[in-house]
Amino acid sequence: MQQEGTGTGVRSGEWKSELGEFLRARGAAVSPQAVGLPVGSSRRVPGLRREEVATVVGVSTDYYVRLEQGRGGRPSEQLLEAIARALLLDDTQRAHLYDLARPGRTLAAGCRPSAYL
Repeated sequence: MQQEGTGTGVRSGEWKSELGEFLRARGAAVSPQAVGLPVGSSRRVPGLRREEVATVVGVSTDYYVRLEQGRGGRPSEQLLEAIARALLLDDTQRAHLYDLARPGRTLAAGCRPSAYL
């Protein structure tokens, strides 16, 4: 079971979820060209920006930021699949995304993650 960080002495703004760390790391590893986005002349971050990931996934930037911060509730399977496609996740990374986003749950029986790539 995951603790919410209460009683740890860490302010809520400083807490970073493993899900958020994973999403940021994977976004940094994907180039805009790899997902069909144009490349701007000046980029301050490697890979995809939050706004770009949100656009490709089909959610608001605000909601994607909340997911990164661990405040996005329990994302649906459809949303997790859209994130996996946008971040070009392989089967192992996709399974890890599910583990982080929905502790205690696995992919639906008979689901073949590679079918979504």
